[in-house]
Amino acid sequence: MASRGDDSTNGFSLPLEKYGATEDTVTFANREIRDESEGGSSTLLNVAESKNRDDPGTFFEDGKRKIDFIIVHEEVKLTAKQQEKKDKDAAERRAKNLPPTEEEMEAQQHDTWRKRFLENITKAGLMLEEDVVETEKKLIVYYKVHAPWQCMIFFAEEMGLKAPLQAQPNPNLNWSGRLLAKFNLPNPMHIDVPFLPYDFYTCSFRRSKINKFVGSQNKDTFFTNTDRIRVVNEILQNVTYGKRKRAEVGMDRMLEEEIFQAAYPLHDGPEDPGDNPDDKLNRRQVLRKYWARWGAWYKYQPLDHIREYFGEKTAIYFAWLGMYTGWLLPASIVGTLVFLYGMATASGNIPANEICASNTSYYMCPLCDEDIGCSYWYLSDTCSKAQMSYLFDHPGTVFFSIFMSFWAVTFLEYWKRKQASLSYHWDCMDFEEEEERPRPQFAAQAPLLEKNPITGILEPYFPEDMRKRRWLTGIGVLVGMVSLVLIFMLGVIMYRVLVSIPLFQSKLFQSEAQSIASMSGAVVNLVLIMVLGQVYQRLAVILNDWEMHRTQTEYEDNLTFKVFIFQFMNFFSSVFYIAFFKGKFVGYPGHYIRIFGLRNEDCGSGGCLIELAQQLIIIMVGKQIINNCQELIIPKVKQMVQRYSVSGSFFGSGSEAGMTRWEADYQLVPNEGLFEEYLEMVIQFGFITVFVAAFPLAPVFALLNNWIEIRLDAQKFIGELRRGLADRAQDIGIWYDILEFTAQLAVISNGFLIAFTSQFLPRLLYQHDFGTLAGYTNFTLAYSPVNTTHESCRYQDYRDPEGDHTIFYYRLLALKLGFVIVFEHFVFGISRAIDFAVPDVPESLEIKIKREGYLAKQALQEVQVMKLK
Repeated sequence: MASRGDDSTNGFSLPLEKYGATEDTVTFANREIRDESEGGSSTLLNVAESKNRDDPGTFFEDGKRKIDFIIVHEEVKLTAKQQEKKDKDAAERRAKNLPPTEEEMEAQQHDTWRKRFLENITKAGLMLEEDVVETEKKLIVYYKVHAPWQCMIFFAEEMGLKAPLQAQPNPNLNWSGRLLAKFNLPNPMHIDVPFLPYDFYTCSFRRSKINKFVGSQNKDTFFTNTDRIRVVNEILQNVTYGKRKRAEVGMDRMLEEEIFQAAYPLHDGPEDPGDNPDDKLNRRQVLRKYWARWGAWYKYQPLDHIREYFGEKTAIYFAWLGMYTGWLLPASIVGTLVFLYGMATASGNIPANEICASNTSYYMCPLCDEDIGCSYWYLSDTCSKAQMSYLFDHPGTVFFSIFMSFWAVTFLEYWKRKQASLSYHWDCMDFEEEEERPRPQFAAQAPLLEKNPITGILEPYFPEDMRKRRWLTGIGVLVGMVSLVLIFMLGVIMYRVLVSIPLFQSKLFQSEAQSIASMSGAVVNLVLIMVLGQVYQRLAVILNDWEMHRTQTEYEDNLTFKVFIFQFMNFFSSVFYIAFFKGKFVGYPGHYIRIFGLRNEDCGSGGCLIELAQQLIIIMVGKQIINNCQELIIPKVKQMVQRYSVSGSFFGSGSEAGMTRWEADYQLVPNEGLFEEYLEMVIQFGFITVFVAAFPLAPVFALLNNWIEIRLDAQKFIGELRRGLADRAQDIGIWYDILEFTAQLAVISNGFLIAFTSQFLPRLLYQHDFGTLAGYTNFTLAYSPVNTTHESCRYQDYRDPEGDHTIFYYRLLALKLGFVIVFEHFVFGISRAIDFAVPDVPESLEIKIKREGYLAKQALQEVQVMKLK
C-alpha cells in the first residue's frame, strides 16, 4: 500500500474497494500488454517511483548501478623504515636461496585466493567497483558489488523468489485497532508511517512470465533491496576460491580465514532524519523516526517497513516480541491486583497474627546443629517474615496460577494465527518446505550429491548415519555440561549452609542468618549462570557446525535446542530445588538427614515460598538489568573498538557526513542475528509462567523490561549494527515448540507448587476440620522427641511426640496429590478446548490463499496460450 496520505487509489488507478475483485484480474495480469496496445502509459510506474528512495551514496560512481554488497580487505600500512626492513630481509633470503617464511607464504596464498574469488564472482555475473581508503594505520580496499538485471532474473528464478501479480489492500493485523474502530474510539497506538510498502498477490518468479509481474517495466526497482541482498549473498556463499574438495568455497569461509575482513549489505543512507520532511527520508530514517525513538514506546510497530528493510526473519521476531509484550499488559494488571489483594487482606491473616502475638509461647529448635553454635529461638522473631510470606501465599495466587496457564495457552494460539497471517502477507508460507536451499557452508563441505525428493534437483548431501553419530556426540557434551550445572548448584547449596553457620553464631546476624545466606547464594548463583551460559553457547556453536545440518532452519533449530536445554537447567535448576526439594528431606530432631556431615538445609523461618520469590526476583530482575546494560553498552564499546582498528581513533575518522556510506557502515558492529534476543525472551517467558504462583509480580517486571527491550533492539539494529542479510522465515521456528513446552510445564509446576510448597492446602484442610484457622500455628508445630535435644523445643512438621507422622499428614498428602491431578486435568482440558476453538489459520486468510493460487494459475495459463499462438 502507498503512504496513508493517499486514501483513494493506493498509488494505482484502481479504487481500493475493487482490489482483489475477479473482474479486475486482467487489469493487473495484462496491464502492460493492454497499455502498450492502447498507446497509454502504464500506471505501474507509481510502484517504481515509490520504491526508488535509495540514498545517492549507495550507488556506483555512475550513480545508476545499486551497491548491493560491500566486501572489505585490509592491509597494514608499514612505515618507511618497516617497509625498508621488510624488503631488505626478503632480498637477503633470496640471496641465500632460502624459501619464503610461513608468514610470506600465507600472505601469497591469501592474495591468490582473493584474486581468484573476485574473478569468479565476476564470472558469476556480478559487477565490482573498487574504492581504496588510506588511514593512519591501514590501507582499506572496499569492493562494491552490484547484481545486474540478467544476473538478478537468473538467480531469482533459481532461488524461487516471489514476484508481484496483483495489488491488494494492506491488511490490518492489529486486533486492538480493529476493536477500537468497531466502537468508533480513538486509537492512541496508531501511527501513520510514510511509504507503507505495497501488498501483492505473488507467485514464484519466472523469466518467461516477466511481463505479467507488476512493476517489471523498471529494471532498477523491480527487485527489492532485500531481494538483491539475498541473490548477491547466495552467489558470494557459493563461489570457490580454491579447491571445492577442501571446502575452499564461499564468503563465510574467506572471512574465517581472514582473507577478507568483512562482507555486508549497506544501510540505505544516514540514520539521523534531522529536520527533513517525510518525503525526503530514506527507509532507515523512517524506521529511526517512527520506530526506534523512545517516544514511540506505546505505538504499533511498523512491521511492513521492518520487513522491507531487514527481511522477514527480523520482522517476525519483532512481531512476536510486540505481541508478547502487549499480552503481558493484562497479565501484569491481574498480577498486580492479586498482589494488592494480598496486601489488603494481610491484616486478617490469622496464622501470621498468631505468630506475632506468640511472644515466648513457641520455643523453636535450632536450625542447624547445636554443637556448632546454633541456638534456640522464638517463633515470634519471624513475625515480619510471616506477614510478608502471605503476600506470595494466599488464595489469590491459586487463581493467578490458573489464569496464567490459560493466558499462556491462549497467547500461543493467537500467535499461531498472527504468524500464519504474517507469513502469507510476507509471501513465505511455504518457505521451509519448498524454497529453502542448503546452507552455503553445508554445500561447501558436503561430500555427496543427491536428488531433492521435493524439487527433484541435485543438491549436496551428507550421510544421515554420520550426522546422527555427530548429533549424539553433541548430546553427550550437553549432558556433561548439564551435570556441571548440577555440580555448581550443589556447590551453591553447600555455600549457603557454610555461610549460615557463622551467621547463626553471631548475635548480630542470628535472626537474619538464613535470609543473608539465601540472598548472597542467589547472587553467586546468578554470576555462575551468566558465566556458564556464555561458555556453553560458544561450545554449542562449534558442535552445531560440526554436525553438518542441511538448511539454515535445521541448523538454527538444533542450535536452539542445545542451548535452550542447557540454559533452562542453568537458570531454573536452583529455582526448582528451592521450590520442590529444599526443606522436604530434612528429618526431625535426633534423626536429621545429612550431606557431607552437615544437616540438609531447611527452609527459612518464613517458609520456602518467600525464599523462592527472593530467588526469582534476584535471578529474573538481575538478568534483565545485566542484559539491558549489555545491550546498551557492549555494542557501543564494540563500535569504538572497530573504529579504533579502522582509523586509529575510538571516535572514528570524523563525522559520518564526511565518510562514504561503506566507510560509515564498516565502523558499525557486525550483525550476529536474533538468537540471543529470542533466548532472552523465552527464558523470561519461563520465569513468568513456570513459577508464577510464587511471584505474581513477574509479568510486571517482564512488561517494563520489554518496553525497554523493543526500543533498545530497534536502536541497535538501526544505528549500531551493520545491516543483516535479510533472511527469510515463515515462523519463529523451534522457539514456538519451546514456548509450548514451557506453557505445559508451567501447569505441572504451578500445580505442585501450590500443593507441596504453599500453605494453601494445609490451611484449607485445617479450616475444613475445625471451621476456623484459629490455633493453626500451634497445630503445625511438633514437639521434639525426648532426649534428642538439650531442651524441649518445637519444629514445623505433622508428627507426634515419638516422631511418627500423624493422620493429618497422610490426609494432607492425599489431598495434595488429588489437587495436582484435578488442577492439571482441569487446566489441560480447558487449554485443549481453547486450542480446538481457535483455528490456526483464520478463515479470511484461507480465502486469500486460494485466491492467490487462482491468480498464479491464471497467469501461467495466459503464458501457455501466448506460446501456442
